[in-house]
Amino acid sequence: MTVGASDATALSDLSEPSVPVPVTLTGPPVPPQWRIYNYEPDEWEKFIREWVTELKEDDKGTAYVQVKQLGGSGDGGIDVAAFKSARQLEGPWDCFQAKHYAKPLNFSDAAKEILKVLWHVELGDYVLPDRYLFVAPQGAGTTLNRLLSTPSKMQARFLENLEAGKALVKDLSSDNIDAMRARAAGVDFSMFQATQLHEMLDVHSRTRHHAVRFGTPLPQRSVPSEPPEVIAEIETKYVAALRQVYVEKDPDGITDATVLSEHPDHGSHFRRQRVSFYKAESLRMDARDAVPDGTFESLQDDVYDCVIDVVEANHPSGMDRLTSVLRHATAVNLGQHALVSITKPDDVKGICHQLANESRISWVKG
Repeated sequence: MTVGASDATALSDLSEPSVPVPVTLTGPPVPPQWRIYNYEPDEWEKFIREWVTELKEDDKGTAYVQVKQLGGSGDGGIDVAAFKSARQLEGPWDCFQAKHYAKPLNFSDAAKEILKVLWHVELGDYVLPDRYLFVAPQGAGTTLNRLLSTPSKMQARFLENLEAGKALVKDLSSDNIDAMRARAAGVDFSMFQATQLHEMLDVHSRTRHHAVRFGTPLPQRSVPSEPPEVIAEIETKYVAALRQVYVEKDPDGITDATVLSEHPDHGSHFRRQRVSFYKAESLRMDARDAVPDGTFESLQDDVYDCVIDVVEANHPSGMDRLTSVLRHATAVNLGQHALVSITKPDDVKGICHQLANESRISWVKG
């Protein structure tokens, strides 16, 4: 069918298309507690271990000598243990019981775990811990919190449930029930406590795991120290590599006795390289306290991977190779590396000198 002229709609008659709403690939930040609510039990235990490690000591000031994640099949009622002596489970220790439930813990939840720990103590698997903390994202419910806050009432309630016919002891013989009652009667129930998630997050925020785990900003960088006048022992190799560059370019102007920082032609360049090196060392030290072990070394590996092809390419001189590598390194995209937000171009240059210090790259061939 042919459309008549009267039926045709001119393009000029059409309304302007609406401007689409911009699409963003990022959303609002997810609070740490909401991330935790979706953890698998094993990840929850890892978080607890990180938190306990930052606690460093018990509520009486006794230091922890080691923290272990022991949860899993056959864990004997221990998810995370904090030891106060080399005797570990045979000496003073604190027990952290992880419960990743979608609701607050109730008395029944706690009673089963208390019975389990008393049973394993009865069997001689370990000594009674000094402190036993229930650790759950939703914390303890109102009734359980009140009982834990009044240890004598918690003990009485627990003993009431250690009777034949009660659900708590349905799998125990009468002799075993009597043994559990006798042991529970001699325990100070103030050892059983519960912690709150907001308290845990406050402590965890001071760990080197927090920013990586929750995607929060890294702590502000410290002020890098100025290079000392005398070359330090940690600088020996990269300084020797730079000396080779200067000797190749100026064989008559550089001797073994030449003080590079005072050289009229190369002094300024050399001083800048030292500043870069010390900035990278400062980043290394900041990373030690802000992110997990190996994170800075991972950044070094990323820089190495980005520059090695430039290092191995043909260059007219060592100075040309050095200049090309530093220029390429500062232009490279380090992607989503955990330290990228606090890493500056001079840090990356310094990392190149760290790589030379570790003999992973060199400027002068042969």
